[in-house]
Amino acid sequence: MTKQYESVIGLEVHVELATRTKIFCGCSTEFGGAPNTHTCPVCTGMPGSLPVLNKKVVEYALKAGLALNCGINQYSRFDRKNYFYPDNPQNYQISQLYLPICHDGWIEIETAAGQKTVGIHEIHMEEDAGKLIHDEWQDCSLVDYNRSGVPLIEIVSEPDMRSAEEVTAYLDKLRLTMQYLGVSDCKLQEGSMRADVNLSVREAGIKTLGTRTEMKNLNSFKAIARAIEAEKARQIELLEGGKPVIQETRRWDDNKEYSYAMRSKEDAKDYRYFPDPDLVPLEIGDPWIERVKSEQPELRTEKMRRYQQVYQLSEYDASIITGSKKLADLFEVTADICKMPKKAANWIIGETLKCLKEHNMEPEELILSPQHLARLIQIVDKGKVNQNIAKDVFRSMFKADIDPDDYIKEHGLGMVEDPELLTNAVAEVMGEYEKAVAQYREGKTKVIGFLIGQVMKKMQGKADPGQVGEVLKSALEN
Repeated sequence: MTKQYESVIGLEVHVELATRTKIFCGCSTEFGGAPNTHTCPVCTGMPGSLPVLNKKVVEYALKAGLALNCGINQYSRFDRKNYFYPDNPQNYQISQLYLPICHDGWIEIETAAGQKTVGIHEIHMEEDAGKLIHDEWQDCSLVDYNRSGVPLIEIVSEPDMRSAEEVTAYLDKLRLTMQYLGVSDCKLQEGSMRADVNLSVREAGIKTLGTRTEMKNLNSFKAIARAIEAEKARQIELLEGGKPVIQETRRWDDNKEYSYAMRSKEDAKDYRYFPDPDLVPLEIGDPWIERVKSEQPELRTEKMRRYQQVYQLSEYDASIITGSKKLADLFEVTADICKMPKKAANWIIGETLKCLKEHNMEPEELILSPQHLARLIQIVDKGKVNQNIAKDVFRSMFKADIDPDDYIKEHGLGMVEDPELLTNAVAEVMGEYEKAVAQYREGKTKVIGFLIGQVMKKMQGKADPGQVGEVLKSALEN
């Protein structure tokens, strides 16, 4: 009988916080600066420099912890994690091992099998390391310390997940929660959300945990899913062959869909942790926690429920729109301006998502303003342009956020409202397509769609198709 195996998965998710300055100095956290321009003696580990804790980092960590149902350690402190690596200028990382700021939380995820609770072991604050750039042309490695000292929270889950689907659902829920809280943009492509996957396999029904490996270099949800499936298969193959699984850190190569051993997996003792002598312990009083609680924003689940109740959206529409904080913000302001929530939802779910896909863009990159989108919806509702022209106008708005009134006027796209012009266009089409007219009068009424299209061409699209159909039908039946 073939053995059945299950995977046991826990995640360590690093989230870069959206503070303007770094965790222990005043350097900018802005992404994309020239190498080593956002640095100072503190974040480059110069002798004699002293760290000063950024209060906003603590605030954001509290927000995240409360949103993930964590307990708060009101007495918290920082520790030094000692290791040598070129991107770690101090030869230690300031982190939290013994008294992390948040502990024992949980999050609900939705899977094909239903709802599941994933435990959060802890959330701790720490500083990011620099970035190594490997130059193949010069055959050397360079270090950019701009990222060194950027504030992180590390969200450590319990080993409660069993599949790539559950992991993806968990990461998506975390990403949206952090974005709605405003603590991080969670852009995987920029490294502001990174996940390390701890995975082991065991025979189904056995409670003892197997030997786990940790996989790094995972920068998309699809890569994470592929890595999980590949690592599960690799470990099962080892066990089936009577070979042990080695506890180690592995690097995932998404192009080759294979992982490579990097180093044996370290334990906490290998890092020689000790309390950081340059940072005093952190004491968090009840008033601070209560204030953060009172300021927590509406998260996705509550927003979905409100959209269905207040704006009368379907569950599907509400789920699509709230799948991005940017889209939710765009919808809400647009709907409140134009007072037509269903039409606002249709434009976002239809044309907006279509344009994002065509331009290979994320919703966070949208420059379209709700004021201009609301105005376009009002223009269409008043019959000043038809739906087809409105879609063309929208495409220009999507690219440059132009004023729809100005664009329609400048390009002469306004609806032709002269009844005589429409009547003349209908007469011309009926004269040019006598065979189609005869077919209609013989009972083949579907041909009217073709005739409407020809009238619209003569009107250069500047007519209401419904009105064209009425005038044409009247002329055909007389």
